[in-house]
Amino acid sequence: MKAIGIGDASARKGILLYKIYRAVTYGVSPLLHLHLHWRRLRGLEHPLRWAERLGRPSLPRPPGPLVWFHAVSLGEGMAAIPLIKHTLLQRPLLNILFTTTTLSAFEVIKNRLPSGVIYQFAPMDTPVAVDAFINYWKPNAILILESELWPNLIMAASKNGIALALLNARLSTKSFKQWSRPLFSPLISVLLSKFCLIVPLSTTQAIRFQLLRAPPFIIHFSGDLKYVVEYDEGEGSIEDLKLQLADRPVWMASSIHRGEEQVMLGVHKVLMQILPDIVTIIVPRHPQHGQEISQELNKEEQNVVLRSRNDKLMRGANIYVVDTVGELRLLYTLTPIAVLGGSFLPGLAGHNIAEAAAAGCAIMTGHHVGHFSHMVLEMQQLNPLSVLQVSGKLELEDALKELFSDAEVLKARRLAAKEAFHALSSGIVATIWTLLNFHVFRLAFLLKANEDWQ
Repeated sequence: MKAIGIGDASARKGILLYKIYRAVTYGVSPLLHLHLHWRRLRGLEHPLRWAERLGRPSLPRPPGPLVWFHAVSLGEGMAAIPLIKHTLLQRPLLNILFTTTTLSAFEVIKNRLPSGVIYQFAPMDTPVAVDAFINYWKPNAILILESELWPNLIMAASKNGIALALLNARLSTKSFKQWSRPLFSPLISVLLSKFCLIVPLSTTQAIRFQLLRAPPFIIHFSGDLKYVVEYDEGEGSIEDLKLQLADRPVWMASSIHRGEEQVMLGVHKVLMQILPDIVTIIVPRHPQHGQEISQELNKEEQNVVLRSRNDKLMRGANIYVVDTVGELRLLYTLTPIAVLGGSFLPGLAGHNIAEAAAAGCAIMTGHHVGHFSHMVLEMQQLNPLSVLQVSGKLELEDALKELFSDAEVLKARRLAAKEAFHALSSGIVATIWTLLNFHVFRLAFLLKANEDWQ
């Protein structure tokens, strides 16, 4: 595809920068392979399927048209599943290839994809790995989630005539500043010119892509896929925990990063003075962190229940630490109050509040919410009670005290969050499907025989 909407001089510079990038990534490929082995030894890559990261397939390529969905990690991967289901509902004969890069995403998502979806680990962005992957799978279209703008992948797709779309598109403030520098802006302009469709998360994100010279006519809005929250049989069971929490006051601190547990445990101690039977559920971002929290609390002779051990939450135990993955959206259904971590310390960037809203939780976050600021703003604009932002430990204490002491305030905040969620989540998948069908699939293979799609 020819670059569109950028000057010839800038385009030539962008192509030159890409050639340099390709040469560098080719040259450092042996080091990247060693790094991959090191990650495998540390348990960060799949022990048997790590070679997929080098572009080596582990499954056969079925005949017929194929669409490749790529998401870097768990959050993006979960957001893609409703769209994958809808795509298969509309085009049941279409083959779907789904990739992520992280092992944690694989462990959670592998059992939640529709039957027949092919799951592979995404290739590293080296020329050999990307070319091997594309030459084997021969996708008709590549749908990339959020911010995975890898030059070798994008340029290889363009060279092979593969339609490209960027869904839930976003650039962090840091990434936007880096791409905006004179040295890199020609390269990002060339990369963005290869897309048929960009669906940004927000107006702010759309402006960022336009400033980086993405063709304006390929930018369309749909809403954030992370608002689409589904529950299925692969989610597991929390019925046992639900029974244990019956008749006890409970709140949850979710997606906690290192350092934030001090804030949450400090608040817990204050609430214990008012509500001795209270249960604080702590869900760290990483399971290992949960085990570390449990160990530290045990040293202080506090009675802690660890999710992975399936211990019972008996009377006298007030802290429940979740050191598992993939259960968060179900856990939200157990608590009337959810405090979203990743937002209470500088340098953090927030987490998805839609799952808590879908469960009807009263939602609180800190102020460091990063690219999730659009979610907070959208929900607050619909109803100011839907999300409460607090500055730190003291404000969080006061807010929780109010919610536990005033049932009407708690009820109002829970209802506001759920109603805002329903308003924002309505029709997103159908809208994205319509955009894909017109801007991507029509170009990719609707010009082929209709029987491939019907």
